[in-house]
Amino acid sequence: MATSDAHKYELRIYWSPSDSVFIAEVPDLPGCLAHGRTPTEAAAEAEVAIGLWIDSAREFGQVVPAPRSSRAFA
Repeated sequence: MATSDAHKYELRIYWSPSDSVFIAEVPDLPGCLAHGRTPTEAAAEAEVAIGLWIDSAREFGQVVPAPRSSRAFA
């Protein structure tokens, strides 16, 4: 999977009052988080984090989960 596919992973973005930043979490990639002053900045940082997560997983011979959607379409 190319790092350019990072935008295909679901992001959950929420405000962290204790850190005073927006957190972007990638549910399909355990431990993959990023933060930013705005939701847009958090999402952009998450794109970088996803690429690094994938690179690290490959380096250590771990399986990289394919992006999946938690939404069902009818």
